[in-house]
Amino acid sequence: MGNPALQKIAKPVVDPTTPEITTLAQDMRDTLEDIGASGLAAPQIMVNLRVVVYRMISARIPRGSGLTPVPWTVMVNPKITPQTEVKTEIWERCLSIPGLHGKVPRWPEISIQYQTLKGDSISQNAHSSWAALLQHECDHLDGILYPARMTDLSLLSYNDEPGPLAYDIANNKKIDPLFIDLVDNWPARNHWFPDSKE
Repeated sequence: MGNPALQKIAKPVVDPTTPEITTLAQDMRDTLEDIGASGLAAPQIMVNLRVVVYRMISARIPRGSGLTPVPWTVMVNPKITPQTEVKTEIWERCLSIPGLHGKVPRWPEISIQYQTLKGDSISQNAHSSWAALLQHECDHLDGILYPARMTDLSLLSYNDEPGPLAYDIANNKKIDPLFIDLVDNWPARNHWFPDSKE
């Protein structure tokens, strides 16, 4: 956060079928596999192009969300269209903002249009944390990091001190398991939120 590369509006890809874009997408996937994350936008690796690589593994799907795993997907020139008028808040982290998490207003249902590495045009509908993930990654293409979307900065916390998150988990079980693990591994949890873990 603060790096000028993350504040630029990324350029559209003219031809998604070039070897350079294929190599970029593979590098992004390798990076995600190495760190175990879900999504990455090209500006996060200092490439100013509108490319996103993501996946959804079962271990990151919130209980009761109705979502199923999504395999590795490369989105070139993605464009999001909201399918609802009201946003809901969802907990997020970001590789570009290490050590922090926050609760971010996102549209719970979206459609997304993008090109594949073969040049095909795809249109999909996404909901719940899948929709939030796509919005998070596409924000990077417009130079936006999630704190800029937050409406309540009291919900921005260090991963080592997830107090607001612990309270939320105690009252809402439909949360990404990654965040539940943050609270479960919080040494001070039982001191401040004795009922936050069943």
